[in-house]
Parts: sequence; structure tokens; C-alpha cells
Amino acid sequence: MPSATARLADLVLPPPARPGDLLAAIATPALVLDLDAFERNLDVMQAAADAAGVALRPHAKAHKTPAIALAQLQRGAVGICCQKVSEALPFLQAGVRDIHISNQVASVPMVELLAQMGRHGHISVCVDHAAQVVALGRATAAQGSTLAVCVEIDIGQGRCGVDGADAVLQLLDTLVAHPQLVFRGLQAYHGGAQHVRAPQQRADVAARAAERTAAVVAALAAAGVACGTVTGSGSGSVEFDLASGVYTELQPGSYVFMDADYGRNQVDGALRFHHSLFVASTVMSVGSGERVVLDAGLKSLAVDSGMPLVWQAGAPSTTLDYAAANDEHGIVRPRVAGGARPALGSQLLLVPGHCDPTLNLHDHLIALRHGVVEAVWPVAARGLSR
Repeated sequence: MPSATARLADLVLPPPARPGDLLAAIATPALVLDLDAFERNLDVMQAAADAAGVALRPHAKAHKTPAIALAQLQRGAVGICCQKVSEALPFLQAGVRDIHISNQVASVPMVELLAQMGRHGHISVCVDHAAQVVALGRATAAQGSTLAVCVEIDIGQGRCGVDGADAVLQLLDTLVAHPQLVFRGLQAYHGGAQHVRAPQQRADVAARAAERTAAVVAALAAAGVACGTVTGSGSGSVEFDLASGVYTELQPGSYVFMDADYGRNQVDGALRFHHSLFVASTVMSVGSGERVVLDAGLKSLAVDSGMPLVWQAGAPSTTLDYAAANDEHGIVRPRVAGGARPALGSQLLLVPGHCDPTLNLHDHLIALRHGVVEAVWPVAARGLSR
């Protein structure tokens, strides 16, 4: 008779899903992807970039999943963006060879890792201070590697970036002492522009950002410096940035999924994206009164941009609200007193408020087509924030 220890050792956590499983059979909470909507989003964005003659470099911080990056590259993307050095490593190992770190790097171990990565792909990184240039120069010299450098300019975000062409030229003077660092161009990103709700107001913010960028490009040209690349934009402003004539490369990320926050943006143009990302959850308690309790709370979805939407019959629910999130519980209430509540054990789909940090909470992304699991993709860059 086997010992208690042997029996315990035999216990293995089953996978959240297997190809061929039905949606209803998935162990929840789980991150799920509607492949039809997802692939439509990829195709729409790539076609728009191709029509405008602008390179598409999607941002992988939104999905952290090499399988998605490879699907984007197959459709014509020139490479990807990552926000952190460690985040880029799984993509490089998966065969993505053109990666832009759309951020500054100050940690010495990460500067050294970045220099090592420069030996295995075409890697670029942002700078906005001479000390960053010097650190990158020393690390690449030690590794015998090459990195491309984008100088980030502040175009209204009020976060990273230098102000104006004079500051860019000063950084380029520092760059001269490090021939293994190659000037790639400018990083010009305005995150706040992505979430302005009204289309005309969003267009105005994007236009002002593009004007500031164009002014720097023109001033550099007058000084004899050509910007081969002007990279920026996001899912909320991309339709305006495509038409600006300023950007040579665009960095949208969330368009592959959309989320509840992006869903609040009003869209007038033809560039529309659809919700493809959901958190599958199960009603674990019917409680008492006017609520049910789901098994998906703060450890399954991000609420920094608002609560998730309950998704029913292919659209946001008109009868149920996700009202509160605790660590492992989600409270759902009918909008009308006495309204119908989901049954104990039933499954609900939720559109997360913010897709990027929600991905960072999950090990797997379960890809479904017509309610059947087609693949289970590892979220390989989860937790890699160094």
C-alpha cells in the first residue's frame, strides 16, 4: 500500500486547459483569447500601416506572449517594442530578432544584459541623459556588441524625454565617443493621448504631439542631423498618427486585445478594433441578497483603469455590473433590484479594465476559436519588469 508521502507526491496541478476543450471546461479564473477577433485586429492594424507606408512595431508589453509577437511579424511587423530589458529576453529567445526597448535603463545589471542581447539581435534602447549613453557605451565595449539608440523627446506626456532639439544634439555629442552605439532616431510617445475619449479632442492632442515632434525633426535637419526613425504612437492615437506624416514607425500594443478602458474611447473612423481578451470566471457563491461572487478578483485582473465589464452574448452586459474586487473574489450585482442573477457554478466572461497589467497576472493565455481551445500560449514575459 503506497505511503501518504508517495500519494501526495503524485498530485500534479493540471493545465488550465488542453486543445480541444470547450470553454466551459476551462479551470477558472483563466485568461482567454477569442482568436477570430484577435486575428481581425492584427489584420486591420497591419493593413492600415501598410496603406500609410509606415512601419509597424507593436508593443509587446501589452501581451508579453511570444506567440503573439510571431503572429504580428508574420503579418508584416518590422519588430516589436518591449518596455523592460528582462521583458525582451523571452522574445529574443523565441526568435524575435528586432526589439526596441522603448524606455530608459538605469540598473547596471540590466545595462549589462542589454549589451549581451546586442550580440544576438538588432536591439535599440531609449536615452534622455548623457550618463545613460556612457553606461551603454561601457557595457557594449566590454561585450563587443552594438546597440541602436533613440533619443526620447517629451511631446506632452511629462514623463521621460528631453525638451527640444538642443538637448538631442547634446546627447548626440556624447554618443560620438561610443562608435558601437548607433543613433537610430527619436522616440516620441504621448501616453495620455491614448485615453482622451472624444475623437476630435483625441485628434487635437495627437496633432499637438505630432507638431512638437515635427519641430524637433526640422531643427535637427537644419543642424545637419537626419532622423532615420521617428517612433511612437499607441492604440488610441494611431489613426491620427498614421496620417500625420511625422512618424515613420508606430508602437500600438493594446489593439490586439482592447480592454474596458479603451472601449470607452469614442471611435468615428474606420480603424476599429474588437474585444478579444477575457477573463473566464465562475460563480463560486450566490451569497444573499442582490449579489453573486466570482472567483476572479484582484489577483486575476487589474482594476487601475476601472472595473471589468461583464460580457454576455457578444457584448457588454446590460443587466449585470462587476461592482467590487477583493483579492480572490469579484462581486457582481444586477443593475435592477430583484434582477436575475447567474446561477452557482455558471461561467462569466469579463473584459478587464486594463489589459497590460492583467496579462502580468497570468501564466497562460488560452486561445479559443468558436468556444473550443485551439492553443495554450505561455505568457513568457510575465513578471519580467527589470
